[in-house]
Amino acid sequence: MNYFKKLGTANLFMLFLCAVIVLVAEYLFLTGDQMHGLFVGLWAPTLLGVMIYLKLVDHGGK
Repeated sequence: MNYFKKLGTANLFMLFLCAVIVLVAEYLFLTGDQMHGLFVGLWAPTLLGVMIYLKLVDHGGK
């Protein structure tokens, strides 16, 4: 539980959002809409990359 407090609400929400994106992408891919599944599936690593970038910028200012 201490780990989730240290992680923060915003980061926890973003990680939950990435998990939802992956599930939606898998659903789209497996139901036959493969191109949309691949397109939506690329959102999760992009969102994680933005999170990492924002963390680096935040730590660079301190």
